[in-house]
Amino acid sequence: MMLFGVQDGMMKVLLNDYPVWVLLVVRGYVAVVVLVPLICYLGPPHRLVTPLWPIHVLRGFLFAIGFSSMYAAVPLMSLAKVMTIFFTGPLLITLFAVIFLGEKIGRYRIAALLVGFSGIVVAIDPTVGGFDWAVLFPLATAFFYAIQQTLSRWMGDRETSMTLGLYSLGSASVFVMIMGYGLNYFLDMGPDFHHMRWEVWLPPLEESGILLFLGFNGMVAMLLLWRAYQIAPAGAIAPFDYTYLIWAVLIGYFFFDEVPTTNTIVGMLLIASSGLYIGFREIQQVKRNKSMAPTAEVILAPGIPTTDPVMLIDTKDRDV
Repeated sequence: MMLFGVQDGMMKVLLNDYPVWVLLVVRGYVAVVVLVPLICYLGPPHRLVTPLWPIHVLRGFLFAIGFSSMYAAVPLMSLAKVMTIFFTGPLLITLFAVIFLGEKIGRYRIAALLVGFSGIVVAIDPTVGGFDWAVLFPLATAFFYAIQQTLSRWMGDRETSMTLGLYSLGSASVFVMIMGYGLNYFLDMGPDFHHMRWEVWLPPLEESGILLFLGFNGMVAMLLLWRAYQIAPAGAIAPFDYTYLIWAVLIGYFFFDEVPTTNTIVGMLLIASSGLYIGFREIQQVKRNKSMAPTAEVILAPGIPTTDPVMLIDTKDRDV
């Protein structure tokens, strides 16, 4: 989460001079250059060719739309507000898991979802100054991020984090270029959207270092996050996800003189509390569903009375 904070603070600064498409493409290119030789060197279970490639490409497409939307909003509002709205994503993941994956949630988690979604309304605060249409950008990011993570849960542990990173970040960079060119072809980006203009160029050598650092930092952050969700229950990781909101407030305050409004803080607390409670309930559910310790039965193989006893161990739902 700290690395994500560094990345987004850098993005907010660099978007004054660079279009969002360039910054996102750099991250994808860095991922390909680093991960392809690394996967070849490490070998299985990492793999360059996977039968799940259509799902990976779909995730890359969602990644491209979602994070292009988020960074389009960064110059238009405070970093804390953008990220508060974005963090409705974990709530949507819970909702989508019920709809698409058939997961069950009880009345307490339903109540927590309602609290979290009320936090969105508070953070957006449509009663003051009218509805700010720019909030649709982080809302779109949360929506597409939730679909992307739902696909990750569906894939489970069939892929390593490096394969996920290679396909998702690499394919996303291709979709980002297509999106950037397409939007600029049909729309005239005015001065308010200078960060979304389409430019194809090579940065000066003295500026390439900071762009490469941005790409490497973002790639490492993504790999660490995906790896965390692979080796630990989602409910155990969620509390650490929400520490990002602290980084967003601190970075916005110290580097951009952004002071979050009362509505942003209240909405942040409602959304974070809802997500943390849902994570806590998921951990409790896992504990309740945990099977009993393995038991052994001594039996004689049927039809062969002289066979030595066979130990049958119940390993259902347990690691062997």
